[in-house]
Amino acid sequence: MRVARTFLKIVRYFRRPRVFDTALVIVLAVPAVVALIIMFAGDGVQTVPAMAYYLAATAVLLARRRWPTAVAVVVSALYLVSDLAGLTVSVNILAFIAHYSLGRYTAGRRTALVTGALVIAYGLELELTQQGTGSGVMGLFAVGVPVGAGLIVRLRAELDERGKRDAADAAVQAERRRIARELHDVVAHHITVINALVGGARATLPPEQEVTRNALESAEQTARQAMTEMRRLLQVLRADGNEGPDAATGVGADRLPALIQEARSAGLPASLKVTGEPVELPAAVDHAVYRIVQEALTNTRKHAVSARASVRLAYEPAAVEVEVVDDGLAEQSAAPGFGLGGMAERVALCGGQLSTGPRPEGGFRVHARLPLEQP
Repeated sequence: MRVARTFLKIVRYFRRPRVFDTALVIVLAVPAVVALIIMFAGDGVQTVPAMAYYLAATAVLLARRRWPTAVAVVVSALYLVSDLAGLTVSVNILAFIAHYSLGRYTAGRRTALVTGALVIAYGLELELTQQGTGSGVMGLFAVGVPVGAGLIVRLRAELDERGKRDAADAAVQAERRRIARELHDVVAHHITVINALVGGARATLPPEQEVTRNALESAEQTARQAMTEMRRLLQVLRADGNEGPDAATGVGADRLPALIQEARSAGLPASLKVTGEPVELPAAVDHAVYRIVQEALTNTRKHAVSARASVRLAYEPAAVEVEVVDDGLAEQSAAPGFGLGGMAERVALCGGQLSTGPRPEGGFRVHARLPLEQP
């Protein structure tokens, strides 16, 4: 077992692109270096230029993944020059590797153009050196076969990668559906029970306990709103993801009037002013506008005393601005929450700018500017 694990480690190490290419160049260059040393020791000085061409082409292969087109052109040029010069050592095996790398690591029109140019160059070289028929077919074979092999390997790798991505996406969707089922079975069930118990308690109260009745009615309404938000969250989790999670929630700038009306019903005087020509907003921006106003109004109800809120929505050619201001007195004992941090995250995801803080004349201000296109 230890030997097998060691062997697997060695295999994984040499499967790294840089390690593999370096090892390949070393394997191809070592015989030439040994032969070159022997030639210098003997009388084979006339073959030194051939070995020099071979070693130069071998060194170029180190860049075959990063610059496959340039490597294919340079190695082919060295091969054609060495063959035209009648050198005894050819670099055809190196040209085969370079052509394979061209098909393996490039795609599209560039591969077709470079391959066509190399086929013509090889055909002309064969016509000049061999003076035989079929030079074009031989050139097509010498270049087209390794390039085609590289293309097939690249397409298979892309298909495998696409299959892995599809499997990962399917696993994510399955996990989201599982979470949605658990939320529905656990949280929604308990909220429904709470709502039913509160409603039952309210129904049994005597008429004179008006304060308690109003509190229970408010709790019942809050439970119903929580159920509504829960259903929207479940829709997000069960969405396919083609339109994005924000689109699945069904909230946006067009629901701001209803949100203002809900705030008024909850006892917060609020107003809405819309300027500019309304346009259809991107899903993420549309969702962020609604959530910013919702969170700002919630903070006003929770942390401000005797407050009135005003919401301004301004449509511009390249952006949309949303501003929520109130004139209430902040409660000193109010504990800070996570609402402002959530606003900042939403605005940052849309590539916008957010500013929040107390107003000099009193109250609090939330201002966000969201671009209509991601910068």
